[in-house]
Amino acid sequence: MNKIKQIEILDRFRNPQKKEDYFIEITVPEFTCLCPKTKQPDFATLYIKYIPKDFCLELKSLKQYIVSFRNIGAFHELVANQICNDLSKTIHPQFLTLKAQFNVRGGIYTSVEVQYRNEEWKDLNHLL
Repeated sequence: MNKIKQIEILDRFRNPQKKEDYFIEITVPEFTCLCPKTKQPDFATLYIKYIPKDFCLELKSLKQYIVSFRNIGAFHELVANQICNDLSKTIHPQFLTLKAQFNVRGGIYTSVEVQYRNEEWKDLNHLL
């Protein structure tokens, strides 16, 4: 599955509480992709935290999107950046951070953290 098709899986709904900024935190404990070198599975927990603007992520579509990586070979850094970019393009949040914490491979743990911030947004409530 290519990048364009994957982003099309994501869905959103209107933010029901636009009057004030607030965080939404999502934990995805079952992320899987393939190591592009060995073709062995890589497992990770994804931590998504965002401040919605006009839209929120629809969770069933997020689950389907995450599962779409299962048979794709990708470096940790690439996959974390792609997910952050795709989520940001779908919901256009005020702020979004994605942390991909990969399980040990070869005695080494990898954690990749990526952020997006709406340049026009002012953190008036000092959430960050």
